[in-house]
Formats: sequence, structure tokens, C-alpha cells
Amino acid sequence: MDTEAQPTERDRSSHPGTPGTEGRSRFALVARAADRLPGGRLTLSILTVLAFLLVLNVFVAQPFQIPSGSMEQGLRIGDRVLVNKLAYRFGAQPRRGDVIVFDGTGYFGDADYIKRVVGVGGDHVVCCDRKRRIEVNGRAVDETAFLHPGDSASSVPFDVVVPPGRLFVLGDHRSDSSDSRDHLGSPGGGMIPVGDVVGRADWIVWPYRHWTHLTRPSAYARVPAVPAEGVHG
Repeated sequence: MDTEAQPTERDRSSHPGTPGTEGRSRFALVARAADRLPGGRLTLSILTVLAFLLVLNVFVAQPFQIPSGSMEQGLRIGDRVLVNKLAYRFGAQPRRGDVIVFDGTGYFGDADYIKRVVGVGGDHVVCCDRKRRIEVNGRAVDETAFLHPGDSASSVPFDVVVPPGRLFVLGDHRSDSSDSRDHLGSPGGGMIPVGDVVGRADWIVWPYRHWTHLTRPSAYARVPAVPAEGVHG
């Protein structure tokens, strides 16, 4: 006669590996943790939301307040833009016409800046042609759609070739912007490393009456690409 006890249905159902038991245990742990917090589950919910927003701010999107008039009239002092931090994280590169936020440490100053990309690696950027327009790779760019009214393309002439991995950036309010033109003699020649770009400004989100989507101007679409043999390291 076999005297070894045989497992019953109850024994099997209470086995640690039974599906659903682990989930219930975790829920119980969360519930106990919430009970220990002042305010209980409401406090836990608030902390969870704050943690989610923190992760969102660090890795996905970040609000940025416009500190000066260098990007008027499109971006005004005090406006808040939402910066897409994933725009250039999966192989994509900044493009001419993009409005970007970048870390200017060592180039512009110890702060974040917001400017428009005018030239990317390999581009030949010149100011100005006979009609006082910027030329990129031999093609004139009509900036009237976003340039501050009354401003010329630049009161400072320049003729530069943007090194690979760098960006030539200008403010839309050219007479009130410290940008790549002002740092041509500085380390890096006023060109911003692509790796220092925080992200692309995609939306004005505050104040609500300025709410708008920031799109890439069509004026840059006609600029020809630089031939591969024209890019030098």
C-alpha cells in the first residue's frame, strides 16, 4: 500500500507557480505601500504621474521658455515651446529650417539656446547676394516668411563652409540675435555640434493664444544637397 500523501486539488491550486498568484501578490504589496503613505492611494497616484512626467521630460519632450527676442516675430519673449527630444535620436539629423534648442556651452555661453538651422554639414553658406538674401549651396533662400519685419538677412557678411557634424544657426530677428555670425572667430567657428542639440521645437504651447505647430519653411526645400565629394572632414 502506498502511504505517500497524494496532492489534492487544493494543494495544486496554492502552488507558488500558479498563474495569477504572483500578480495578486504584487497588487497586495502596492496596496500595502499605498496604505503607508499619507493620503494613501491618492498620494501614490500623484507620485506615479509625477514620475511619468519626469521620464517624459528627460527622454521624450521638454518645455522651453523663450528668454529673448532673437526669434521674433514667430517666437516671442515668454512663449513656451515643446521640444521634441526624440526628433534626432534614431538616425535622423537636423535639417535646414528646423528650429532647434541646443546646449551652447563652450560655443555661445553656458546656457541652452534656440535658433534656426540655416546650414548643415558640408553646406556653403554666403551672405549676401545682390538682393540681400542668404545663399546656401549657390541657391538663394527667401526668408521673408519668418524673418523679423524690417530685418535684412544679415548686416554682417559671411562666407562659410559648415564642417561635417556641425550646424550653422541664425535667429529670425537678425538685428537682435547673437548666433553663428557672431562667433565665427571663436572655438568651433560658431558652428554647433549636432551632438549638443537638445531637440527640435515643434509646438508653441503657451500662452494658448500663440498655440501653433512650428513647421519647416518650404524655402529650404529648394536648396540643393552637397555632393559627397564636396564634404571634407
